[in-house]
Amino acid sequence: MANPLPASVLVRDGDTTVKASPLIELLRQLVDSDPRQREQGADQVTDWINSYSPAESITLATVLSASAAREQSHAALEAQLHAILELASNGQVRVQHIAHLSEIDPGELPATLQEYIADLLEG
Repeated sequence: MANPLPASVLVRDGDTTVKASPLIELLRQLVDSDPRQREQGADQVTDWINSYSPAESITLATVLSASAAREQSHAALEAQLHAILELASNGQVRVQHIAHLSEIDPGELPATLQEYIADLLEG
């Protein structure tokens, strides 16, 4: 269940967007050296799923996919893949935006994570 729109979100003419400062902090968290921070950042993306403009959704999905391609923590990877799936559900994120997922060797992952990756790359 998504959290209500935070004060850091702007609404203009029916379009929703996140203010610059919290967006930058979220992006920093998504690429943090600590896997717990990356996991929490991905969870935050999911919590605010209805708060992003189309450009923000694409940017977040691309950053998440690049981070996922290098992820060593299965918990963080699961959160990243879930966030990408949620972002893709709005129809604005395309397979080319998350192409970094193809760099992941699914043979080294649990079956559930393999399924996430296959579903996302199939579009």
